[in-house]
Amino acid sequence: MNTILWVDDEIDLLQPYIIYLSGKGYHVTTATNGRDALDIVEQTAPAIVFLDENMPGLTGLETLQEIKRIRPEVPVVMITKSEEEHIMEQAIGEKIADYLIKPVNPSQILLCLKKHIHLQDIVSEQVQQNYRQEWSDIAYMIDTAATFEEWAAVERSLSRWDIELENSPMRSLIDDQRTQANSAFAKWIAKNYESWFGQPSAISNLPSEGKPVMSPDIMKHSVFPLLDQGKKVLLCVIDNFRYDQWKTIQPLLSEFFSIHEEAQYLSILPTATQYARNAIFSGLMPLQIQQMYPQLWVEEGDEESKNQFEKELVQTLLDRYRRRESFTYWKVNESDFCERVIGQLRNVQTPLNIVVLNFIDMLSHSRTESKMMRELANDEAAYRSLTLSWFRHSPTYTLLRRAAELGFTLVLTTDHGTTRVKNAVQIIADKNTNTNIRYKVGKALNCNSKNVFVLERPERTGLPSPNVSSSYMFCTGNDFFAYPNQFNYYAQYYRNTFQHGGISLEEMIVPLVTLVPKS
Repeated sequence: MNTILWVDDEIDLLQPYIIYLSGKGYHVTTATNGRDALDIVEQTAPAIVFLDENMPGLTGLETLQEIKRIRPEVPVVMITKSEEEHIMEQAIGEKIADYLIKPVNPSQILLCLKKHIHLQDIVSEQVQQNYRQEWSDIAYMIDTAATFEEWAAVERSLSRWDIELENSPMRSLIDDQRTQANSAFAKWIAKNYESWFGQPSAISNLPSEGKPVMSPDIMKHSVFPLLDQGKKVLLCVIDNFRYDQWKTIQPLLSEFFSIHEEAQYLSILPTATQYARNAIFSGLMPLQIQQMYPQLWVEEGDEESKNQFEKELVQTLLDRYRRRESFTYWKVNESDFCERVIGQLRNVQTPLNIVVLNFIDMLSHSRTESKMMRELANDEAAYRSLTLSWFRHSPTYTLLRRAAELGFTLVLTTDHGTTRVKNAVQIIADKNTNTNIRYKVGKALNCNSKNVFVLERPERTGLPSPNVSSSYMFCTGNDFFAYPNQFNYYAQYYRNTFQHGGISLEEMIVPLVTLVPKS
């Protein structure tokens, strides 16, 4: 039974309220002064305190301060006859849960109890009821999705319920729906992927059956039009950034930005930085980069950084489109460097400004390699929580706030997302095959799973071939590749880690958001 502590020097006049609350199943303990109230609070932890502001001896505000010192977690509702603003402000400053003006009626008291004691249970039950009602709608969306926009809608719905149900006993239901969705999505990709190459990108005035907006289209689709309007643009590419992570940090950005356009695009395969991010900055598929600018392409087997020429690739894109804009480019791997970027931003005069943030990618990799990080991010909810904590307390938040203050239009996106892998599938390949566990490129790839997507002719989808007979093989859903040698060890080591490179909604359908400053 929930215990209410009601503190009022005229408590006898409140007997009708106490009888009413007892009838609703609450146990009401009373006190007529602040000293007695503090003794009760020290001995027991009431679910909530109703506190009169005007009492002899310790005032309500003085009692409130002591209650918050003894039991900071207990919500306190201040009840007063006074409507003076300074009293309200003082009470709010002491972190009261609510503020009621006498005379109060029983329904106000009951509403307070529901809001401050039962809110989580009420919201949780309503959320679960809403999901039950929408479950069949999502199932139908999955069964009938035939265009990119329809699959993007599926990912938005699943991400919304991932977030809403993250602490719910119905968690397994949304997990099952995501598994079904990823299975159907992989079949859709296998059926359509090759046919998109050579077509124009599908934008708002083209039919939905056209090719989706993909990695090489980002600059001309979302950045160039803003430059044409004379906007000062900050393109922020967060590596390994999923749609659900965008929805997690969106409320923080909404403090100083308004959403001009919230869209999603389709990351190219492989959903790996070497391919997808180079495609964004060059406006080309990887094979085109290799053929047109061989000095700017790093092969899979090379040990040097696969993304060391991003700035140069941006310049090739501007040159091909005969654009004369100057631009700045920053790649942020450390907080100290981000602080320097913040300092430089005020003096930036270039219309196009690009910042690459690698924190999420580092979080994903450190989670794989560190036992402590695995414990901190043991599922999607914890992964989102770490993302939010990083964003709120990192210089990135300051950087984007400063960009809003300086009038930058922000294009926020990523090169690819990531997915939590669970099921190891055995693959046989030669020693020159790449190390990524979500996709393989090499000769004579042989996998014991039917749930893989194979590109036998990589050139048809804009991918380079290390050898004449090379092919690409992609994991789908939550599978990952492991070799027969020490299979069980690697299956256990990588299970439940966040990986990218393959085919899933989380990896391929990613945010592309344009925001304008509020000020």
